[in-house]
Amino acid sequence: MILILTAGFGDGHNTAARSVAEALKRLCPDEEIEMTDLISEALPLLSDVCKSLYQFAITHWPAGWRMTYDLMGRRSVTGPDAVWQMALVNALKQRIESRRPRLIISTYPLYAILLESLAKQQAVPPLCTVITDSISVNRVWVMSGSDLFCVADEETKKVVTGFGVPEAKIRVSGFPVDLAFTEPLAPQPPVSHARILYLPSTTGRRVAATLEALKPLFRSGVKMTLPVGKHDKRLYHVLRRFTDSMPEGTVEIIGWTKRIPEFLRTHDVVICKAGGAILHEVLAAKIPAVIDYIVPGQEEGNAEMLVKHDGGVVTENAGETAAAVESILINNCAVGRRMRASMAKISMPDAAIRTARVALSVASS
Repeated sequence: MILILTAGFGDGHNTAARSVAEALKRLCPDEEIEMTDLISEALPLLSDVCKSLYQFAITHWPAGWRMTYDLMGRRSVTGPDAVWQMALVNALKQRIESRRPRLIISTYPLYAILLESLAKQQAVPPLCTVITDSISVNRVWVMSGSDLFCVADEETKKVVTGFGVPEAKIRVSGFPVDLAFTEPLAPQPPVSHARILYLPSTTGRRVAATLEALKPLFRSGVKMTLPVGKHDKRLYHVLRRFTDSMPEGTVEIIGWTKRIPEFLRTHDVVICKAGGAILHEVLAAKIPAVIDYIVPGQEEGNAEMLVKHDGGVVTENAGETAAAVESILINNCAVGRRMRASMAKISMPDAAIRTARVALSVASS
């Protein structure tokens, strides 16, 4: 039995966990794979409050989140044996004793700290930690060690070795994304217009300004797909006002969907934030990205990674976002084609399989 531990603070941890779980099911069809958010299970009310505060901070108070993020890297705050961790340590102890996993895979840094505390009481299974950030990695990820660390790229490996982790304990396996990125696309109907994929995550005011700035492109025949997911209620009035002002068929608004891998591979450019999951999905799909928001601290390295490899452009306001999109689409997407070619050199759509194989080597060693 293999236990995968995640946490719902942002999409990256859960995306990596789900993708590795699916890869393990393919590689080990007869083995039981269990994925859980142990923090939500053990402390559901506190977890919900913390997740709401996290979402509020990254959207409305980024400076406050940066301070919190920096504090997380201090052993005096998040190190093992802190009183606030006792309920989580006990929950992890019970899960290990009841399920008896031969391997634990973690996509959230707190679990290594809990295992360090638990290891003082009893034997614990080997741990493989999947670091879901690129370059700007918080020290909390390596504070308590792990039998093996999986990182997304060579630049992140250098950062982790800089924290004192032996190189032999680090594998560059890519960021685990949905296995759909490794599969052929279904036949697509022919299109004669450029298509923008917009994944809104900032404030309603910023989204409204971005849509307004993009209007000249829509008048020239460009179309947009806009999956709103969990932001549907928050953005309802903004999107309603915009669609009412545009010709029918200009923008397709979609609620919660599992088609993001398909959209990323069939559109010409994506507007998104610098989350670890989405930017590595962008890389897997090789679609040019306009990054319109970066959460301070944890996401800065993700943006740096994609920009460094000519896969993305960072913008500061709605006007810059619209200008960047236009620059990618003009001349029959000439800039976009260049960006796709650059990303192809480092794209790892099969990262989930690579990560699962690396993790299994820890269990069998």
